[in-house]
Amino acid sequence: MQDIDATTKSGVLIEALGYFRRFRGSMIVIKLGGSAMEDAESLRATLQDVVFLETAGLRPVLVHGGGKAIDRAMADVGLLPKKVRGRRITDDATLSIVVRVLREEVCSGILRQIRDFGGRAVGLHGGSQQALFGEKLLLETAEGPVDLGQVGHITRIDRRVIEDFAIGGVVPVIPSVALDPQGKWLNINADTAAAAVALALGAEKLVFLSDTPGILMDKSRPNSLIPTLDAKSCLDLMRRNIIDEGMIPKVEACLDALRGGVKKVHLVDGRSRHALMLEVFTDKGIGTEMILGS
Repeated sequence: MQDIDATTKSGVLIEALGYFRRFRGSMIVIKLGGSAMEDAESLRATLQDVVFLETAGLRPVLVHGGGKAIDRAMADVGLLPKKVRGRRITDDATLSIVVRVLREEVCSGILRQIRDFGGRAVGLHGGSQQALFGEKLLLETAEGPVDLGQVGHITRIDRRVIEDFAIGGVVPVIPSVALDPQGKWLNINADTAAAAVALALGAEKLVFLSDTPGILMDKSRPNSLIPTLDAKSCLDLMRRNIIDEGMIPKVEACLDALRGGVKKVHLVDGRSRHALMLEVFTDKGIGTEMILGS
């Protein structure tokens, strides 16, 4: 900001003022994943943004995965990751790695950084502070249902525990693992977990921060970004395989959130410094904005 003149600085602040007033007290669910978590400086900037949002009167809630960290931990013990339509096949050995990495490594690191920036945060992943509950998922495919192992879908969210912390100025940080009715862990796709949390909270916005700039018409051309998409267009792009592989669960989660009442969903490149603040507090924003449409 040192190189920006005072008039420009004041213009930026005035532009943000309307968004401060509009979103003050609103729940903003942020899904953190992909290379946005791997690059230390990008993660640092994102978590600074999260602390800024909370300080400005918004109520950010973080839901995170940790796919690359899980892959590394599996490789250390000689396990090969396998996925179907972007969802990890999870046997017992893989599940123990998933739970350990997400709870003890990724979540703990996020909490530590938020606190270093002067914010307050809590991990919601166990005991009286467990937020996500689920049941085993059978993935429906054209060839029939596929058993992914210890993989689940969300059946219940403890909205009260999330809201109590968020309203109290503490950022809830939720790893994408759930407890089943028998108290055993299930691996949950982080995109679908974030959408479920946004629905349960009646969030104003759901923002996906990952390692893509949004939805591209041509993945080989970063300048083919689609700035706005409605539900009908998304389904068409999936049929044409323009949206494919790991992007499918993310887009399906976006559509579920929009149909359930979340006002807007944003897909943003978390590698861009302070992308979260630009998306929330500026007129133009970045990435792809998804709306329900007619």
